[in-house]
Amino acid sequence: MSIWWSLHLRREAASVPLARRFLLGTMETAGVDPDISFDLSVALSEACANAVEHGGDRTVLGEPGDSGTGRPSADSGQYRVTAYLDGEKCRIEVSDSGPGFPARRALRPAGHSPQADAESGRGLDLIQQLSDHVQFGNRPGHGAVVSFDKVLKWREGALLTV
Repeated sequence: MSIWWSLHLRREAASVPLARRFLLGTMETAGVDPDISFDLSVALSEACANAVEHGGDRTVLGEPGDSGTGRPSADSGQYRVTAYLDGEKCRIEVSDSGPGFPARRALRPAGHSPQADAESGRGLDLIQQLSDHVQFGNRPGHGAVVSFDKVLKWREGALLTV
C-alpha cells in the first residue's frame, strides 16, 4: 500500500504551515516514526517558504516584438507540493512558476553551510541536511523544482510497513 497526494497552493505565507500539517497528518496516520516525520516536515516547510518567496517572478511575453516587459504569468501566484509515501521511503516535490535557480546553482558538500549572515541558501542547506537525497532543478519555462526523499522508519503496527 502507498499514499500519494498533491496540493496546489497560493504563494502566501499561510500555505506553508498548511502543507506541513497535511504531511504530518498523513505520516502520523500511516504510522511513520515521529522523528522522520519531523525532519521531512521541516524540509517541506523550507521548500514551501522558498516557493512563496521566490516562485512567481516569471513573466509571459505578449505579442511578437514585445519589449520584454511582459505581464505576470497566470500561475505565478501558486505552487505545487506532491508527496509519495511507500513501504520504504517518502519523496516530496515542491515546484513553482518563478524564474528558477541560477544556472550555476550547485549543491554544497555536506557540512559546508552558508555563512551565518548570508541572506539566502540556508533553507536549501537545511533540506540537504534533513533528507537522504535532494535534487534542485529548473523546468524549462516553468520555474524551480526541489525534490527530496528520506528512508522511512515505522512505528509498531503501522499501516504501510514494508
